[in-house]
Amino acid sequence: MKHTGFAVIIIVLVALLIFMSALSFMEQWKTEPIIPGPGVTEVKMLSDYFDKLKGTAGDTAVYILNSNRPGGTMIVMGGTHPTEPATMVSATLLVENAIVTHGKLIVVPHSCQSGFTWTEPGQGHAPFFHFTTDSGERYFRYGGRGTNPIHQWPDPDMYLHYPSAQRLAADEIRNLNRAHPGKPDGRLTQKVAYAFRRMIELEDADIIIDQHEAPPEKPLVDAMAVHQRALDLSMFVAMELDFYGLPMRVEASPENLHGFSHRELGDHTNILAILTETSNPSQGSIRGRTDEALVLTGKDAMYDYLLASGNLKIRYSEQGVPMEHRVGRNLETVCQFAISFSEENPSRQIHITNVPSLNDLEKNGIGRYLLSQ
Repeated sequence: MKHTGFAVIIIVLVALLIFMSALSFMEQWKTEPIIPGPGVTEVKMLSDYFDKLKGTAGDTAVYILNSNRPGGTMIVMGGTHPTEPATMVSATLLVENAIVTHGKLIVVPHSCQSGFTWTEPGQGHAPFFHFTTDSGERYFRYGGRGTNPIHQWPDPDMYLHYPSAQRLAADEIRNLNRAHPGKPDGRLTQKVAYAFRRMIELEDADIIIDQHEAPPEKPLVDAMAVHQRALDLSMFVAMELDFYGLPMRVEASPENLHGFSHRELGDHTNILAILTETSNPSQGSIRGRTDEALVLTGKDAMYDYLLASGNLKIRYSEQGVPMEHRVGRNLETVCQFAISFSEENPSRQIHITNVPSLNDLEKNGIGRYLLSQ
């Protein structure tokens, strides 16, 4: 009897431990709240553009900032890869601050919604990071690079991109930026990509900016990859950004490398397709502990050590790469594309105002520009 009572206690404790662990795990499924700002005129869902997404883990909020005045349409994608947090944060700041006075701006902070419900095993990523605002803390998710395996399983032995039939690694089938232009009867990630194609067509959009981050050692950092039809515009934007101390290299999208937004959306629609990259040490191959501080400060002891020893030949400084700088670079790029596109296309102007500048963010912090819940 004594042993039976002890066994019951052990079973109860184990059940309690499992229950608490399950609650902690399920916290990762929560997507941070985004508060529509004064410029948001409508909130739609991605499934409004492709109804087969309705009720799936790939459906996500689409924020429309419509001036109700003639002009062009720009789409900004954040969170294509949820391991690249500055993209989602910059999209959130557009939603909560921007006011459009000509044309229309469409912002999708969680482009790969499913990817925000998990973190990749073995990477040690912190699942959440926080900003202090005037009314308290706001939390944000750090997710996995692609669609959560529980939402799209199993991966094939080899991923054949549609429609090119180019062979890619098996897990790339869950990578939104290898799934364009999408497939209406394909897997979840392909359906999400197809919904963005339909958005472009139905909204008669002129320009799309797919925001990304990369490890400091990758060559595309502080650069943009663009479809050939967007080259002239992108070169002009890069020159303007360089004038303001934000060097941005421009690379033409490889014509035979398929699945990327800057390749496929430009090929299959009339849009000017651009992909931008900032530097994110929390993705770096030589990083140390991947905690919330690294996500926010972009400063890593391992990178510091190699920099001091003269063995680091990549884009990194002793100041790190703070979130404020990465988000500010994204916002400056979006605004400059709107300005330059409007100058070249007077009948399709896109005027975006009330966006915090890089100087604003570095001086006041990101929390200053997040709305109260």
